[in-house]
Amino acid sequence: MANFYEFFAGGGMARAGLGPDWQCLLANDFDPKKAASYAANWGADHLRVGDVAALTPADLPAGADLAWASFPCQDLSLAGAGAGLKGERSGTFWPFWKLIKALGDEDRAPRLVVLENVCGALSSHDGKDFAAISSALSNNGYRFGAVVINAVHFLPQSRPRLFIIGVRKSSPIPRALIADGPEGEWHPSALVEAYSKLSKRAQSSWEWWHLPAPPARTSIFADLVEDEPHGVTWHTAAETKKLLGMMNPLNLAKVEAAKKAGGRQVGTIYKRTRADGPNGEKVQRAEIRFDDVAGCLRTPTGGSSRQTIMVIEGKRVRSRLLSPREAARLMGLPDTYALPKNYNDAYHLAGDGVAVPVVRFLAEHILEPLLAAALAVEKKAA
Repeated sequence: MANFYEFFAGGGMARAGLGPDWQCLLANDFDPKKAASYAANWGADHLRVGDVAALTPADLPAGADLAWASFPCQDLSLAGAGAGLKGERSGTFWPFWKLIKALGDEDRAPRLVVLENVCGALSSHDGKDFAAISSALSNNGYRFGAVVINAVHFLPQSRPRLFIIGVRKSSPIPRALIADGPEGEWHPSALVEAYSKLSKRAQSSWEWWHLPAPPARTSIFADLVEDEPHGVTWHTAAETKKLLGMMNPLNLAKVEAAKKAGGRQVGTIYKRTRADGPNGEKVQRAEIRFDDVAGCLRTPTGGSSRQTIMVIEGKRVRSRLLSPREAARLMGLPDTYALPKNYNDAYHLAGDGVAVPVVRFLAEHILEPLLAAALAVEKKAA
């Protein structure tokens, strides 16, 4: 049994991905609504609701093997204001890291640290934010590396995310976990470029983590769609007509092709502002995809972030918002997971989370082998 802390825990999706062989010693989130969902699904015994900056080392039980932190991404994402690690939300990385440093001073720093965020963290402030995180790890006793994993390998949702994985320098790293250099699937050009901008000291602590080829995904988006959705209603014919009226010729052609394809075709729609009006002015467009994959769940303020689905059966065209349960399924949560009753709360809970099978993939192929190697050395020394 391995032990972990879950910071910025949300609804506990990292916990769901780690699985029953991992015991949570402490979970923390600032948002009371998300914390309520965490408590409803996992219990409140180890849950601390409040600002991470208010926590002290004394609040953290001893014996954690892993600290998982999916710290807020808004200031690092392309949709954010670009404040980076100095922003009010993404800047919460620093009080989290202050706790990790303090644990190190007490000789009980977690053997492993995983930081999860949007890929925009690689380029935020021309790479300076990623460099700052890297230096924090390197300067405080961790070897580390990063991978980019798209949840689309496991779930029918396009969702690339950055995972920075650190291991205490005193812990052994099995050779099988290290690649000779960047591997195209997990180390895209943006990551390689971000690495090139690190200090020599940070680069000296860097590892190119090796992961096996991704599994073949077995589901498509249509498999996750509810026949009788809860929490949403189908649009009226007029509302669907209005949605179609927001499409440009390219997207309307996709709808027509889906009609001719026969059977049940399910597409997903995001509304986006484009400078393609009659005179080049900005207009809101409805953009649809029929590639069996949903767009990335996003949660910026405003209704445009909510994903719409369109179901086409012959000439019959229906549309509605993605349901809360469908959003949860797109994150890999089981239908037994209790969701908030409020639509926006449920959608934000899912959209701000980490894809469950991606966590399991990392745990199986990097985290658990690292812990097993460390325990083997300790057992031999004893």
